[in-house]
Amino acid sequence: MKIGVIAIQGNVAEHAHALKRALAERGDHGEIILIKHDGLVLDCDAIVLPGGESTTLARLIWKEGIATEIKDAVKSGVPVLGTCAGLVLLAKHGDEEIAQTKQRLLDIMDIEVKRNAFGRQYDSFETSIDISGIGDGFPAIFIRAPAITRCGDGVSALAWIDDYVVAAQQGSALALAFHPEMVHDTRVHQYFIDMI
Repeated sequence: MKIGVIAIQGNVAEHAHALKRALAERGDHGEIILIKHDGLVLDCDAIVLPGGESTTLARLIWKEGIATEIKDAVKSGVPVLGTCAGLVLLAKHGDEEIAQTKQRLLDIMDIEVKRNAFGRQYDSFETSIDISGIGDGFPAIFIRAPAITRCGDGVSALAWIDDYVVAAQQGSALALAFHPEMVHDTRVHQYFIDMI
């Protein structure tokens, strides 16, 4: 099993460690591939788009040819996990702030996203959420987090905070507004590995 983590910017090491922990807990063997350029995505059984700065990530994955490879992989059924900025990139539609920065989204999930839905960096917080299919009481860390404001056909909302969807799945794509890689609870990564 090869799991690729897009390693251009963001919480790359944290996701790699969380995936290794999740695999070890299952007794599974797997290889974590750090993807910094094109030519690697299509050899992977799953892809992770980490949190970071979505404008920078978007620009670089398109520039490096990684974005097209991710889209092709997902079309062929390869699971993809997008967290925080990764959620933004998976979306078909963004808010005015995303439009102003001219981010080119991957157009993988039929969701509309609001960037910085919960405020800026100093508004970051941790809360316990219930995630359908994953479990109750997950310790979710939100850092300058986006949120999903609309889910289209074929999208399952998995968790909410107030009126915002903070976890959703469409086929082999899983989008989270929070950072599961920053906590010891591996249930999200276990769920993602089950998708492979």
